Amino acid sequence: MTILDEIISHKTKEVALAKEKVPVSQLEISKYFQRKPLSFTDFLVNPDKTGIIAEFKRKSPSRGVINSLSTIEEVTTGYFRSGASALSVLTDEKFFGGTAADLMRARELNPIPILRKDFVIDEYQIAEAKSIGADAILLIAAALDIAQTKELARFARSLQLQVLLEVHQEDELAHLNEFVDMVGVNNRNLKTFTVDTETSVRLASEIPVSFVKVSESGITSPLTIKSLRGCGYQGFLIGENFMRTPEPAAAFSEFVKLILFDHD
Repeated sequence: MTILDEIISHKTKEVALAKEKVPVSQLEISKYFQRKPLSFTDFLVNPDKTGIIAEFKRKSPSRGVINSLSTIEEVTTGYFRSGASALSVLTDEKFFGGTAADLMRARELNPIPILRKDFVIDEYQIAEAKSIGADAILLIAAALDIAQTKELARFARSLQLQVLLEVHQEDELAHLNEFVDMVGVNNRNLKTFTVDTETSVRLASEIPVSFVKVSESGITSPLTIKSLRGCGYQGFLIGENFMRTPEPAAAFSEFVKLILFDHD
């Protein structure tokens, strides 16, 4: 059993319990459920912004604890102030140390789009994402079959949430459908956990131009962003690079200054 299998097995039980505890009818009366979500893609393709989806992540299965001290308030507001196009907030508790409350707090404080980063396997989680103030959800091709991907993406569209479809290899592009808005190429191999941004380079030409391209994981240098932009990428999901420092917001600010300098 891979770590992804283990996560999905646990998530199935977790969602079943959540449905019993908080029915969809209760989610629908949240103050955020009637809110019109921000367009994730508009913020990513805006030439006046960085294209960076800055992530708040406390831990991961491959790295263990990354940062248990920095708060959602200081990190996400720092990301926003320094030019993040959007935020990514982990809401998986068991494996990543995140909570729905983290995303709600980020939503209260920041006027930019937020991706709910989780392992979505059920429409309930999408309704939940809407109820906590998310603007987009993540669907992981490796965790779903093609029919599931389409149904979940269709449901997200019905709630005006955008969809980032995460792929790791060419054959997963078969999951693409008309309800997906962005394709995220994860440079981390889910089996070996090795990271190689050449994965994004290799897959770039395989992704139809109608989708906004996002490169995820392993981006540690502004030069990498320049190279990936040359391949057509407009979004760059970066978290660990900043979160592993004592002051993630400050690390992000310095990174952005290098990007702006490179633009000049």
